[in-house]
Amino acid sequence: MKKVEAIIKPFKLDDVREALSSVGVSGITMTEVRGFGRQKGHKELYRGAEYNVDFLPKVKIEMVIPDALAERVVETIQTHAKTGKIGDGKIFVFEVEQVIRIRTGETDEEAI
Repeated sequence: MKKVEAIIKPFKLDDVREALSSVGVSGITMTEVRGFGRQKGHKELYRGAEYNVDFLPKVKIEMVIPDALAERVVETIQTHAKTGKIGDGKIFVFEVEQVIRIRTGETDEEAI
């Protein structure tokens, strides 16, 4: 099994979520996060004063999926989260050793 984490722009969330559902992802966790990479934030004007906004709003989505679905999920996120501009985000893929559904005690792929 794999855990896929993606940090994307907030306005792309609905597109990505719908696309992932259509390829067979049954559950996603979403967290509103702030961060920066090469983009290094931006400047904003507020009441005539200029401020540096170092941490930009992003959305982090996480899902645990069967190995067979991993490549397809990564491609789907790439396709639907891409704007072609700096700050589109990152995708991370991790190995998952074990999953346990608390309610039923099911394990591994039956639990996801």
